[in-house]
Amino acid sequence: MTFVPTDFAVPQQLETSEFRLRMLTVNDVVKDYDAVMSSARHLKTTWPDGKWPDGLTLEQNLIDLGWHQKEFQMRRSFAYTVVTPSESRVLGCVYIDPTSKRGYDAAVSLWARQSELASGLEARLHAAVREWLVREWPFKNFAFPGRDVDWATWCAILDETG
Repeated sequence: MTFVPTDFAVPQQLETSEFRLRMLTVNDVVKDYDAVMSSARHLKTTWPDGKWPDGLTLEQNLIDLGWHQKEFQMRRSFAYTVVTPSESRVLGCVYIDPTSKRGYDAAVSLWARQSELASGLEARLHAAVREWLVREWPFKNFAFPGRDVDWATWCAILDETG
């Protein structure tokens, strides 16, 4: 079973006047690492285990980015970096992943740089990505765990297999 249909043209980017989403690649390692490490406190509240990015090194980040890039190329999951229109700064990331949760075909997570939270960037990013998914992606039902569906509810949803 494939995540997206083989004939689906995966969107290469989403652009607004404020930010651009494009495939996260190993070439983003330095700017991505800066964004991650300067946002560590916020990132620990984004996912339920609350540990990432503890212990993350530049080398490990490079490995992670290579993994995300390869998964994107193989159409298994899609990690997008969020950059300023000039690409001078990483503002966050968006991850579109398959899920086996009953009733859902994709789980989407995102984060914005901690220094941008007060400006509301993360809420605007969430709204733009939601619109983009509806408009350009083939998913029947996607979720933003921890945002549209609280983590306890998300974790309680049964997998398709059980």
